Amino acid sequence: MRAGKVVSAAEAAALVKDGDTVTTSGFVGIGVPDELLAAIETRFLETDHPRDLSLVFAAGQGDGKDRGLNRLGHEGLLKRVVGGHWGLIPKVAKLATEGKIEGWNLPQGVISQLYRDIAAGKPGMLSKVGLETFVDPRQGGGAVNSISTDPQVELMEIGGEEILFYPSHNLTVALLRGTTADETGNVTMEREALTIDNLAQAMAVHNAGGVVIVQVERVARAGSLPARDVHIPGILVDAIVVSKPENHLQTYSTAFSQAFTNRIRPPSGEIPALPLDARKVIARRCAFELPVNGVVNLGIGMPEGVASVAAEEGLLEHLTLTAEPGVIGGQPASGLDFGAAVNTDAVIPQNNQFDFYDGGGLDMACLGLAQADAVGNVNVSRFGTRLAGAGGFINISQNARAVVFAGTFTAQGLDVHIGDDGVEIRQEGRARKFLDHVEQISFSGARAARLGQPVLYVTERCVFELTTNGLELKEIAPGIDLDRDILGLMDVRPIVNEVTLMDARIFRNGEMDLRIDLLHLDLPDRIAIDPNLGQLFLNFEKMRIRTLDEVKLVERLVAEACVAYGKPVNVVVNYDGFRIDEALVSDWAKMVDGLTERFYRNVSRYSGSAFMRMKLGEVFPDARTHIYESREKARSFPGSNGA
Repeated sequence: MRAGKVVSAAEAAALVKDGDTVTTSGFVGIGVPDELLAAIETRFLETDHPRDLSLVFAAGQGDGKDRGLNRLGHEGLLKRVVGGHWGLIPKVAKLATEGKIEGWNLPQGVISQLYRDIAAGKPGMLSKVGLETFVDPRQGGGAVNSISTDPQVELMEIGGEEILFYPSHNLTVALLRGTTADETGNVTMEREALTIDNLAQAMAVHNAGGVVIVQVERVARAGSLPARDVHIPGILVDAIVVSKPENHLQTYSTAFSQAFTNRIRPPSGEIPALPLDARKVIARRCAFELPVNGVVNLGIGMPEGVASVAAEEGLLEHLTLTAEPGVIGGQPASGLDFGAAVNTDAVIPQNNQFDFYDGGGLDMACLGLAQADAVGNVNVSRFGTRLAGAGGFINISQNARAVVFAGTFTAQGLDVHIGDDGVEIRQEGRARKFLDHVEQISFSGARAARLGQPVLYVTERCVFELTTNGLELKEIAPGIDLDRDILGLMDVRPIVNEVTLMDARIFRNGEMDLRIDLLHLDLPDRIAIDPNLGQLFLNFEKMRIRTLDEVKLVERLVAEACVAYGKPVNVVVNYDGFRIDEALVSDWAKMVDGLTERFYRNVSRYSGSAFMRMKLGEVFPDARTHIYESREKARSFPGSNGA
């Protein structure tokens, strides 16, 4: 006799009835209950049942071919699908785009959080996530096709603000996955790379009177599992299925790695450095935006390379990388390992991670760039008949304090050569990415600009910045012709004022020594006093100030140099290529005023950039302030007393 709740995969599949609403666990190739999905597929192909299932899932669960939710991609098996990311389940996506099933694409984080509200018996959840994107009812409400008319999101106004209401689903079956189950159904997850939403999904289905089925590797005696290791309590579980090993891989790329369980720390360098190609160039330029001591999300695809660059540059210990399924800290993996990570600080449930993201916990997000338009809208979710889905993109891009979109300038056949001289376009991509209008708005440029969210668009050949008037070209790679390689390949001309060259280190082999830039390790060398002339030189060339702590560091080091000299000084400041976040401008001006009052006699500043001279004139409006075009002029005429 079998003990407790353990059943065969076929018996578990028989528990799924026609018309059930099924929810499944998994993220890409992690935690996907393939044994259960395969059994349901087999039963349907042999008996034509179960039929007309509704499917609700948060993260994409598949390999882009046959595994994961692709096993359910049969006409008649599914009737309607509500999901976050569709790109890895082309068999199901094809049914939706051809109008053979009803389908909706909602934000991954919303669905993840909605599981908890369903478990708690709430009618739904309120969120600003999705406003002014294709999820907004004014732009389609996330419907994939014309037969999907049942509203999955409603626009409301509360306290004078627009907000979206996402109604709850009546979930009747949960197909989940763990590592070890005891005979009474308690489930641990010690060999899983993620915990995802398993607990919330089990509660939601159990409380609705449904059936919770969990796939595991092994079964233990009842009561023998440590209570603190149990992620899904047995009171929520109706059936346990022991999987065949081939249907229980840790990820679709890795059968099993202790490093992904975070029970060991692998040697440094286990994840190799990227080769110097277009992807690495883009990742390197994005890495210049990394916030020291900040929290960062890296999206799937092109942004994955930023983790490798950060490791290569020795920056991982100075920031916290995260991934939406719940990884905090360490180095995220890539490809079909995406979602897992090594050397993490913590792995939390996916819904809690999105709570953190939605509340503004991310200092920066680096996300993929498939299409953009002149006002800064980005599309990553729908391209003609190809349904990729937004995944966590909307939650993350809408709520991060700063966003960097990363992608090649064109697609489909692009061939570039990277050398010491910069970028050589050997063959241009057939598909343009910078369009008159994107096919679907996954990120609203107008909303971001209105709210003052800093946004960059990084490609292998140039960098754009979002302004209130649309995209502005800010940087161009060495070797690139502005008209031929950029403007001639854009449907709408961007704003073009002063354009600088991308940092030459990005295109060269070897480390970039980015730690020096981001940690300001060279700041003491940028401050020098000539005692014979009584002149203080401050070299802020290509310096980036992003935090109040950095402002205070500059103040402290300058003050220490002036105190050591012991007399008032004439000051010459180099602001060539200097950048400061807009929110810190007043703090910087206040800091400079304080130093001027205490130590300065005369001040002159210079920059070769007319734009920077204009900005400096705004920051230091005193008529006595002198701002020059060159170092020579600034040194010859240090100026009169002034701020």
